[in-house]
Amino acid sequence: MAPKLTPEEIVTLQVLKDRGQSQTQIAQTLGITEGAVRYHLRRQGKQDGRKNKPQKAAPLAPAIDHWVVQHHPGAHGGDPDRPISVQALYDWLQAEHGYAGSYKSVLRFVRARYPKPRLRPFRRVETPPGAQAQVDWGEFAGIDIGDGAQLLYGFVLVLSHSRKEVLIWCRRMDQLAWHHAHTEAFRRLGGIPAVLRIDNLKTGVVRGAGPWGQRNDAYRSYARALGFHIDACLPRCPEDKGKVENAELLAWDQRRLCPATGETVAASWQAEQSRLRPLPARLPVPFDVAVTRTVQRDCTVSFEGRVYSVPFRCCGRAVEVRGGAEVVQVLHDGQVIAEHPRHSRQRLLLDPAHYDGPGDDRVAAPTPLGKLGRRLQEIIAQPVEQRPLDLYAALAEVAR
Repeated sequence: MAPKLTPEEIVTLQVLKDRGQSQTQIAQTLGITEGAVRYHLRRQGKQDGRKNKPQKAAPLAPAIDHWVVQHHPGAHGGDPDRPISVQALYDWLQAEHGYAGSYKSVLRFVRARYPKPRLRPFRRVETPPGAQAQVDWGEFAGIDIGDGAQLLYGFVLVLSHSRKEVLIWCRRMDQLAWHHAHTEAFRRLGGIPAVLRIDNLKTGVVRGAGPWGQRNDAYRSYARALGFHIDACLPRCPEDKGKVENAELLAWDQRRLCPATGETVAASWQAEQSRLRPLPARLPVPFDVAVTRTVQRDCTVSFEGRVYSVPFRCCGRAVEVRGGAEVVQVLHDGQVIAEHPRHSRQRLLLDPAHYDGPGDDRVAAPTPLGKLGRRLQEIIAQPVEQRPLDLYAALAEVAR
């Protein structure tokens, strides 16, 4: 099909032809093909027969008018400037009138018969320092972080004033990961903004949308504990929340300018930090599972089908094991005494430091490792690709 030219380009084409230019020269001048030049020259003085072609949906015009009156958003107290749903109209015509035409035929009829909705501009505002931040998720497939290619989720939080961004990587996008990502983002920002503007995700809004939606109870409790207000975006209003992007964040901060201050994002963020709500002395670590376990004689506890080491001085004591978004924490007397990765492929996770140090009146120190044992632990701690291929030779050097 020949490209559609503007009326000015068609006049230019005819003028160039009248001046004796070849079709090749005309095509090069206008940036089109020679076939397009030939087509438009043949069309000179002819009417486009497609303009007066009858529309398939025209016989159903009374039914369409009735449907539009009944289903227009403005008829039910909604926004009168919102367009009707052509897809819903098309489905209704098929079901009620056996309409055999295409969706595009209905779309063309509606566009020709009904006026376009008014343009709805949106207000551009700037927020004071520390007042607001925006959060969003991004999906990234095929990321290999040592366990093979997998789908990772990027949680991005952006301060609305200085445009300072932080990116938190998560393996999941559930309620626990949502809270964990918030906590890590606040830690990196060095404070907590007064308001967080969010999309209508189920981790934030369980029913409805926007200011009238019902907040997720767990998220509301988390927000109350840290002292920020939840502000959900209006539905179908992408301009309510600025675009959140993934980038080389630190390098960007030094190059990009903050529109509100004219300084770099890095400098604006430093100035904004004093306006953020101070971080509590200890940020909460969200967890979804908490169980009590007794530390075994080998200084380990079992949790979710895996075995984790703890400091040997807790041998025989009852400890609390919590499953967080990324880590398993072991607590005794309210203090974290051990921390290991959660959901790892390994089923046995040992920290050699948990077996070191002096004993006390209740528990004696484990027998120290010999040279051979220490060398074995050093090899285990190395990445797989850095471990010696000839283990016999590596251990023989120590045994001499």
